[in-house]
Amino acid sequence: MKKKISTGLLIFLIIYTVVGIINAIYFVPKDTAEVTKGLANRWIVQFSDTKAWYTRINPLTLIMSWAIIIGLIIFAVRVGKNFKVIPDRKQALSESVMDFMYEVVESVIDDPKFVKPTFMIATTLFIYISIANIIGGAIPGINVSVIDGHVKFTLFQDTWFSPTADLNTNLTYALMVFVISHAFAIKAKGFGGWLKSWMEPTPIMLPMNIIGELAKPISHSLRLFGNIGGGAILTFMLSYLVKYLFMPVVFWGYFGMFVGLVQALVFSMLAVAYISEKIS
Repeated sequence: MKKKISTGLLIFLIIYTVVGIINAIYFVPKDTAEVTKGLANRWIVQFSDTKAWYTRINPLTLIMSWAIIIGLIIFAVRVGKNFKVIPDRKQALSESVMDFMYEVVESVIDDPKFVKPTFMIATTLFIYISIANIIGGAIPGINVSVIDGHVKFTLFQDTWFSPTADLNTNLTYALMVFVISHAFAIKAKGFGGWLKSWMEPTPIMLPMNIIGELAKPISHSLRLFGNIGGGAILTFMLSYLVKYLFMPVVFWGYFGMFVGLVQALVFSMLAVAYISEKIS
């Protein structure tokens, strides 16, 4: 097993080095302005001449989101079909993540009847966001940028596009958590108790409570977007400085694996905290 891993790692490093040298010689622009020209420009498809926000989409966000979802479904089906008393590595990894998340949720949520649904929500968010952050920050691949109105595909000059680098994705999940937390609050306290909670500790605090609640999904989504989007841009620029050779592995590993997992955990824990606050 160790020999196979070493051989695979060696093959990856050889391919990575060869592609890096080819990029450095033939494809990397000599002028820095050319590198940053299409940076942060998204591939947007407009469905109407009105140019309203609801008439346009980012195809990469949809493609990568569905790719992650399908990949996770396939992984879950395979692990579920081959469930063993003595777990293999895939099953052990799945069980470790589930156990960790369940213990965290159970320690935060006071009402036992909300532990399981909150666990399912938080774990789903954690796994999806972790995968999205890792492939968007640690794995070189195909990406798309827009330069002078033309779509440009690049290979191994950047990481795969992460859906969490799109604010729309993060805001959608933050709003989902916002709605679910208030739905749980109504179920736990009743509609009258939920309305009363908006005026606690005194009715004069109603405007502040409304502002505070509306700020939650905004800060929840912007925190993840800023860390992932900013990290992707920083990694791209640092990669250019060393011509996409060995140092980007370190950068991609840091922003993709470490920061990506931490931000996924923070997003999920905030979701648990918001739900706990509303039902307590």
